[in-house]
Amino acid sequence: MGGAYTLFAGSSGASDSNTPAEMAAKGRQLYETSCITCHGANLQGVPGRGVPLLGVGGAAVYFQVSTGRMPATGQAAEMTRKPAKFDDQQIRELAAFVQSMGGGIDIPTGTLRATTDLGKGGDLFRLNCASCHGMTFKGAPLSAGKAAPSLNEATDLQIYTAMLTGPENMPVFSNNQITPQEKREIVGYIQTIKASQDPGGHGIDRIGPVSEAIVIWVAGVGAIMIIILWIGAKTE
Repeated sequence: MGGAYTLFAGSSGASDSNTPAEMAAKGRQLYETSCITCHGANLQGVPGRGVPLLGVGGAAVYFQVSTGRMPATGQAAEMTRKPAKFDDQQIRELAAFVQSMGGGIDIPTGTLRATTDLGKGGDLFRLNCASCHGMTFKGAPLSAGKAAPSLNEATDLQIYTAMLTGPENMPVFSNNQITPQEKREIVGYIQTIKASQDPGGHGIDRIGPVSEAIVIWVAGVGAIMIIILWIGAKTE
């Protein structure tokens, strides 16, 4: 939660039968022990420490906390992904508390991945996401010491909530810009490609066609040179 937002589970429904009020009450306890110092008793923010959280919504809280960006461990140009401090249920409780205080975009529910049209998902990803996150989801450096993060560890819900809330330098993709179904298709494309095998052999971490071609060229030429030297040594 604090600072500016940063980026990107098939099912996103809460695993607990608690009512929203009960979850918010538990979330308040978590907030008061882990967040209040930077964000204030009433989510109003603390100058020089943390931004206001009124109106940010549960979706933003879920993304920030589930990716370990919040609670923050220090000041930086941007918060990077770390192991989450809370488990999924606790994160949802914390999100429920923030949602109850000021509203905003809540955590989406239902299936967040569509794989019926991977071609369309790929087109949407290339149009809206690839310029920052790269064709192979590795991320890329941006200006002012920031970077678009890798998507390799991102879950369905993290990718979806990132599109909804626009963490850090990422734009917000409202449902008017990218419809819920299109968001699901983007998630489906990313997760399907991440899980696919490399039929040509070793994927070289999928660093990209140009880099992979250079590796192959250097390795191939190196092997040829070794063979030439070996043959030359045998004929002497």
